[in-house]
Amino acid sequence: MRVDAHHHVWDLSVREQSWMVGPELDPIRRDFAIADLAPLAAAADVTSTVVVQTVGLVAETVEFLELAASNDLVAGVVGWVDLTASDVQQSLSGLMARPDGSYLKAIRHQVHDEPDVDWLLRPDVQRGLAAIADAGLAYDLLTKTPHLPAAIQTARNLPQLTFVVDHISKPVIGDPLEPWASQLRELAALPNVTCKLSGMVTEAPWATWKPADLQPYADVVLDAFGPDRVMFGSDWPVCLLAATYAEVAETADSLTSKLTPAERESVFATTATRTYKL
Repeated sequence: MRVDAHHHVWDLSVREQSWMVGPELDPIRRDFAIADLAPLAAAADVTSTVVVQTVGLVAETVEFLELAASNDLVAGVVGWVDLTASDVQQSLSGLMARPDGSYLKAIRHQVHDEPDVDWLLRPDVQRGLAAIADAGLAYDLLTKTPHLPAAIQTARNLPQLTFVVDHISKPVIGDPLEPWASQLRELAALPNVTCKLSGMVTEAPWATWKPADLQPYADVVLDAFGPDRVMFGSDWPVCLLAATYAEVAETADSLTSKLTPAERESVFATTATRTYKL
């Protein structure tokens, strides 16, 4: 059994994906449905997945909850609410009160798109994050290296909230490890933070990357967090810009090949199951 803790779906006839800017994203500028993922997941021995928001709309979260309730593959949803809104607690309560509301496991916002690298530290955002903790949900951190200092302080401010770092905070593969590595280690020192081993292939040169290029970054993550706070995610279909689903899964196997069987079980199943209460 394996859990893919991070993938997306979208239907461009329902809404545009505003982040798809530039011709380089043309390969994924089409619809992707759970039916497209299912055979790929089965081939990689993935039995459960977590579908993750792509746009800042509660309507998408509702659609994902409906998807999870109607499909055995999707075990959880990382959705979106406006953290800065005064009624964020009511928004969360409304989603969780739905018949399919139990599938809501976490909330995420595209922090790395905010011009202010300290966006997470805004008082209204901190209030919204506290409401997520009160609701018993986790929070996915979508950040890049410049956002890590604010993420560290935020995780310190809210020890009652479980944070999940998406895509190892998106270091540019091939650049020096510092300051990303030191800052990620500082974040990992906080017990309420976990990390997804995901999204690396698209932070590397798409056409020429190889697993060895990713290994130093994966080693930092595994050493800093320990396998019991690391979880595998494919980032499908975004990963298709640089690798197939099978290649991402095989690369994750390669990057974790030195772990014990129990440690690999944590990375590929246990951490995600525990963190997202799947």
